[in-house]
Amino acid sequence: MSTHDKYQSPLTSRYASKEMAYNFSEDKRYSTWRKLWLNLAIAEQRLGLTDITDEAIEEMKANIYNIDYAVAAAEEKKRRHDVMAHVHAFGQVAPKAAGIIHLGATSCYVTDNGDLIILRDAYDIIIKKLVHVIDILSKFAHKYRDLPTLGFTHFQPAQLVTVGKRATLWIQELLWDLRNFERARNDLKLRGVKGTTGTQASFMALFNGDHEKVEQLDQLVTELSGFTEAYPVCGQTYSRKIDIDVLHPLAGFGATCHKMATDIRLLANLKEIEEPFEKDQIGSSAMAYKRNPMRSERVCSLSRHLMMLVNDALQTSAVQWLERTLDDSAIRRISLPEAFLTTDILLTLLQNISEGLVVYPKVIERRINQELPFMATENVIMAMVKKGGDRQECHEQIRVLSHQAAHVVKMEGGENDLIERIKKTEYFKPIWDELPKLLDPSTFIGRAPEQVDSFIEKHVNPALAPYADVLKERTKAELSV
Repeated sequence: MSTHDKYQSPLTSRYASKEMAYNFSEDKRYSTWRKLWLNLAIAEQRLGLTDITDEAIEEMKANIYNIDYAVAAAEEKKRRHDVMAHVHAFGQVAPKAAGIIHLGATSCYVTDNGDLIILRDAYDIIIKKLVHVIDILSKFAHKYRDLPTLGFTHFQPAQLVTVGKRATLWIQELLWDLRNFERARNDLKLRGVKGTTGTQASFMALFNGDHEKVEQLDQLVTELSGFTEAYPVCGQTYSRKIDIDVLHPLAGFGATCHKMATDIRLLANLKEIEEPFEKDQIGSSAMAYKRNPMRSERVCSLSRHLMMLVNDALQTSAVQWLERTLDDSAIRRISLPEAFLTTDILLTLLQNISEGLVVYPKVIERRINQELPFMATENVIMAMVKKGGDRQECHEQIRVLSHQAAHVVKMEGGENDLIERIKKTEYFKPIWDELPKLLDPSTFIGRAPEQVDSFIEKHVNPALAPYADVLKERTKAELSV
């Protein structure tokens, strides 16, 4: 069948990285199952089950990735059971182990433990990518730490900030996301070896009622699978509340991405900052001059999808009856992979955008000059008072001139000429020489540059310090499409 005659998820066909697409692939899923069956056999043999031979274990080791999907598919069609289909397929290539594969286990031994391994590995991928984005943006913030720019509240002109200081607002939220990713990743445990309803009854039968050996089996399989702990109790599955803990940080990251990308879209409209735009890139099929912020728009689009997926986990956790129901299975096959695939794509986009952000200082300066005279009126009043002027009289003088200048800007489409009016008004003659200093944008940015420096030193650098080796390995982010 052609790849073009059936639906494919754009998450994998268009956007996702190879490593994340592999992490949720059938190859990764079923080879992980086989590793879990191997770990169970090794642990059971170590604890005294003589029916498990060294030859059986060696055959299992040699065939972890030798998966015959045709055999598995035929068996699943007949048995309507994916785990037993793959037990059969594994047994065909490891015949000496066929009789002991899955010994004492329930399906959730491989499905749930496999999912937890895959989720842990997915977090390892996105944590590294998030670290790169934070590092790139921190360098951007430092570079523009003292470049004044007009601040906005309600998307209306406000006091000046700096380009670098504004970037720290994005970075701070990304640092919180990094903290949440790390917590979620490190909180993950293995389901372990718990049996059909979590009582370990089948393993008690295997080990002739030896509680200590069953506990040792649980811990040994956990360690062989790369975890230090298993969840202490469970039903047939690990609690689906864990999926909430897994997806909630990703939803929060989606909100961070949406806010940052929206900021860039607004700034692109103002022509102050733009995302990268390639030499041969086309912004519009009709309007050749367009430089649409398609990367940031894609971020907003995918972020909305990511923010919604945690609701699947909330709803699923809420309706797991008693020891479990199977209405969790189908939705988890969709929402868990899609959440990580979407996060992975967003991180690639953010890195690509951050690496190529373009700043236009002259446009920024022009906008400041349009608004700064109004903001400087208080400074003018204070300077006049220091020269012996009356505060109320000065306020009235500047109010009248401000309204005249605003009329020129709003009604006539002209430039803000408030300063020229002040220079022509005899009343303000005592401070005419001081006007350049009173209108210096650098005197309106407060501690913004110092805040950038302090933020990077005290918060960014310590957060990135454990990832020094990761940062050395960075490659440029390329968009798939």
